[in-house]
Amino acid sequence: MTWRGSTDTKDRIFAALVYLLPLYSAFAFGIFIFQQIPFLGAALAIVLTPLAFLYSSLGTFGSLIIFFVLFLAVVRNPCISHFIRFNTMQAILIDILVYLLGLLLGFVARGLGANLVVETLFNVVFLGAFAACVYSIIQSFIGKYADIPTISEAAYSQVGG
Repeated sequence: MTWRGSTDTKDRIFAALVYLLPLYSAFAFGIFIFQQIPFLGAALAIVLTPLAFLYSSLGTFGSLIIFFVLFLAVVRNPCISHFIRFNTMQAILIDILVYLLGLLLGFVARGLGANLVVETLFNVVFLGAFAACVYSIIQSFIGKYADIPTISEAAYSQVGG
């Protein structure tokens, strides 16, 4: 990604925080991994508790409300730095991808039942989202744009130059 000027500490923190949204969405897919590594599940549960409270307090459409608030108030707001807008859009895209994979896996899991294939697919979705979020959080804290193939290009095209 092209460098768009320096980022201050506040921008870095806000850019990193938005990646908790797709991590929260992917948390349910980690059920099989958390059986093997309970500490990971407990640590993520502690980190994601404030977000879970926010989602539950907003009701049934909590995720949709948060999506529109982030998209309209952050991504489409030129007064906010490009760094924050780009990372917010990228987190939204990762969240959408996790949601769509969840719909697909819902159909697959019903057809196959609980077996090794379903467990493997759940693990792949969780680990993919977890890796993308952790990488993006680290890059945001450093002040660099996280470059995830295809997703970063789509986020960049939405945010603009």
